[in-house]
Amino acid sequence: MKKKIPHVIYEDNHLMVINKPALLPTMGVVEGQRSLVSLVKSYLKVKYRKPGNVYVGVVSRLDSFVSGIVVFARTSKAAARLSRQFAESSVTKKYLAIVQGHLAENNGTLRHWLVKDENKHRMIAVNADQARRLNARCAVLHFRKRGFSQGNCLLEIVPQTGRKHQIRVQLASEGCSIVGDRKYGNNEPFPRGIALHSQSLTLAHPTERREMSFLAEPPGYWELWRFQEPS
Repeated sequence: MKKKIPHVIYEDNHLMVINKPALLPTMGVVEGQRSLVSLVKSYLKVKYRKPGNVYVGVVSRLDSFVSGIVVFARTSKAAARLSRQFAESSVTKKYLAIVQGHLAENNGTLRHWLVKDENKHRMIAVNADQARRLNARCAVLHFRKRGFSQGNCLLEIVPQTGRKHQIRVQLASEGCSIVGDRKYGNNEPFPRGIALHSQSLTLAHPTERREMSFLAEPPGYWELWRFQEPS
């Protein structure tokens, strides 16, 4: 069976930017299972007729259930430089999320202390006293309402930190879980994965140092939701 070619947003000798579909793991799967990394390696191997292994450096990733922009490096030098940008939070990322419920303000900042619940295999938010005892990590994101309907809200999210499942658990902690995200308490159906999409990303090119911005619009099935602009 022919392997599906990933949707390439941008490609040069140093980096690749891919629009990942929901339900495709970025990496970390068992041998033989399809992942975004394996598809990218196959794509490069065929396109450039490369013998042997193909180098692909993973410098960003998305949960399997999430769609949108993922960045890969094509050289080890580019991987180191791009990874440093992500570690230093100098990369700007914007997400779209459809949530069940409504936040009180049209825009603002959410700040939580997050720690992993080993028994439930998920992240949870704890108070400041618990945070010190459990070595929890601070998670900060900024939000803006892009639209609303009777029971749902469309949010633009800019994470300031990069914690595991940060957007998912922070919104759920505010009573606004992401549509389709059963892991964090939402039972509303969503066509594929969850209603979280990495829409745009801005970084510095690893060798040329120029600022570059990339955009990936949400999958077509997002159009099933109709929103009015907030007043």
